[in-house]
Amino acid sequence: MSPSTTPTRVQTVETHDVLVIGSGVGGLTVALETPGLRVGLITKTELGRGGSSPMAQGGVAAAIGPGDSPAAHAADTLAAAAGLAVPDRVRLLTEEGPARIAALLALGTRFDRDEVGHLALGREAAHGVARILHANGDATGAEIVRALRAAVESAPTVEVFERTFACELVTEQGRVVGAVARHESGTVVLHLARAVVLATGGIGQVYRHTTNPPENTGDGLAMAARAGARLADLEFVQFHPTALDVGTDPMPLLTEALRGAGATLVDETGRRFMPDFHPDAELAPRDVVARALWEMRRQGGQMFLDARDVIGARIESAFPTALRHCQDHGFDPRREVVPVSPAAHYHMGGIAVDADGRTSLAGLWACGEVSCVGVHGANRLASNSLLDAMVFGARVGRDLTRRVLTLPPVKALVGRSDPSLGESAIDAHAHVETRREIRDLMWSGVGLVRTAAGLQQTINRLIRIARRLGPGSSETHNLLAVAGAVTHAASARKDSRGAHYRSDGPPVSDSHDETSTGGTR
Repeated sequence: MSPSTTPTRVQTVETHDVLVIGSGVGGLTVALETPGLRVGLITKTELGRGGSSPMAQGGVAAAIGPGDSPAAHAADTLAAAAGLAVPDRVRLLTEEGPARIAALLALGTRFDRDEVGHLALGREAAHGVARILHANGDATGAEIVRALRAAVESAPTVEVFERTFACELVTEQGRVVGAVARHESGTVVLHLARAVVLATGGIGQVYRHTTNPPENTGDGLAMAARAGARLADLEFVQFHPTALDVGTDPMPLLTEALRGAGATLVDETGRRFMPDFHPDAELAPRDVVARALWEMRRQGGQMFLDARDVIGARIESAFPTALRHCQDHGFDPRREVVPVSPAAHYHMGGIAVDADGRTSLAGLWACGEVSCVGVHGANRLASNSLLDAMVFGARVGRDLTRRVLTLPPVKALVGRSDPSLGESAIDAHAHVETRREIRDLMWSGVGLVRTAAGLQQTINRLIRIARRLGPGSSETHNLLAVAGAVTHAASARKDSRGAHYRSDGPPVSDSHDETSTGGTR
């Protein structure tokens, strides 16, 4: 089995039909959509409590309202994607979205409703109509995860391994047959499975300023890269325009739904500045709004979100999470403007997969933010991230149900070659300075505005860090691997497109283009 550099002794073996790594919306959905299969689910935190899914405020988009349609939703998605989304995949996303909402409702998900009991629908940036469902105002991800987690906990065929760090994929004759993980007790376990699903979420912690939680260190992407999986669109990192600028890590998110409800962006003099940058002002695509704030900061200005007149007292019931974030840091958005800044938020790139989540490696599937199925292109449409995880997580589950028992069983050949874990697995208190250096480099050199010189300088510095750090599979090694992959992809794409903005490149191109510098779909 490989990899097999400096071996660490595997102490025990677990066998499954399917091994799911990650417990966000994507991973939980896969586990629920594989009835009859023995599923092992590894999660770095507690079940359903880590990653970006439970932190998602904005909502989930689906064409379920009067006058809306999957075709209209698809058109908005393609327009935001700056010519890089795959139309057939976008069609699947929007056509299968309503069924996923129905499935969540059947599980008891409590979406917000209007005064007559209909599902309440909001509008967010770049959507032509109101099609965003919310739960508890701005706690949509938490509510969806609650419902999915409860269903998984009661599923008799799903075994959950909490506070467990998956270190490396294991291959046998070119096929992924499992993963090595270090459990909370310190025990090193080889999890063998006929099929492995990566649903490990995003890479936000590779940047100094991010809305992503500490566990989003790009582990799944790094593991897949080390195993030789094809990657795609790595240069496209979405920066959310309105993170609460209070110096915390991660930065609290102030949902885009606030701007959808009428909140505006103003400078230190109270002047509204977004109309200077785009005719849609605060409802322009996220990359446009985020770069506008970046430019304001570059010119020495300060940026604030003003929700006083439009939202006012309604914020307590409509946006309780945003209100709590503000109050925790001494601000009252009902009476004052609050400071905001862009922050790394979502990765459009990832492991290249087909419409059923199959990767380029036999035995390996992926879904959610760690994957790149081609529905986001260069700029994800607001509130399509949860939808992506739900729709394609379900498609992965159905594909596994059809295929897994026809795949060859795997055998515990541990004695022949023990997979390597490198050095320590979870290293939140180790390599502190190295992690800070990587994150600072990425923010300054591979952030919202990029240049050839800045990208090359970042590559050179990352190479020096890699020599100093040496081989391994810890979180820091994963951060470094992801940083290098994203930077090389950004350097290879010379033009500006969507979230990838080159100030020294040719004008922004919006024509459809199914190529990707980060890999092949």
